[in-house]
Amino acid sequence: MNRRNRSLSVLLLLCLALFAGHAAAQAAIGFVLLHGKGGRPEGLTAPLEASLQQQGMLVISPEMPWSGKRRYDSDVAAAEAQVAEAVRSLRQRGATKVFLAGHSQGAVFGLHYASKHPLDGLVLIAPGGNVATNFYRQKVSPSVSKARRLVADGKGNEPGEFEEFEGDKGFWTVRTTAAAYLSWFDPDGAMNQTKSSRALPKTLPVLHVAPTSDYPALLRAKQEMFGALATPLKQLHEPSSDHRNAPRDSAAEIARWAAEVAKQ
Repeated sequence: MNRRNRSLSVLLLLCLALFAGHAAAQAAIGFVLLHGKGGRPEGLTAPLEASLQQQGMLVISPEMPWSGKRRYDSDVAAAEAQVAEAVRSLRQRGATKVFLAGHSQGAVFGLHYASKHPLDGLVLIAPGGNVATNFYRQKVSPSVSKARRLVADGKGNEPGEFEEFEGDKGFWTVRTTAAAYLSWFDPDGAMNQTKSSRALPKTLPVLHVAPTSDYPALLRAKQEMFGALATPLKQLHEPSSDHRNAPRDSAAEIARWAAEVAKQ
């Protein structure tokens, strides 16, 4: 082999090594991706999942208890265990940095989970579903009171019918146990967004995605929600998008931010 060919071979090997190192670094990033209320993994968060995977990142998108199919069939503790198992699975597959990203109600639950369990980063995409707001309390208060009575009477594990509410959908009936329902809708419980935000570790990086055409109530609360995040390692990203399409339209920034955080 002449000198020119040897030089080309060395250059090719260096390029391959650099490419392999880059791919390995990207593959070391894992995401647990949580859909919104009434959604499903193959729904609004699917474009984000595909984009992260194209960047070489590992993604698990579990179907959570608030999906349209499951309708709160298990309590908050079971949902925490479900996410913890997804985190463990990502680490077993080689992820050295694991992020949790949630859309809408998935973001509010993500705040609760991150306030109790270690993560390398948290992404909140158009968070919505704070059960502690006065508006939401008024909507579901009768069902919350009913669930409290059943639990107090020792009937918390018996199936019953309760109400759920969302601004653009109105009311619908949820059939689950009183104990499971109360774990989700107790205004002082897991889905109290402000409480969870203030309990975040101060070392946790957080990206708050607030689309510019989000629902009016969420736009009004944007600065308050961002300000409540206890960690100083927080960033606000405001894509030109609406509530439904925010996961898709923020995909590039989420991937960029995660890669940056993973290097630190």
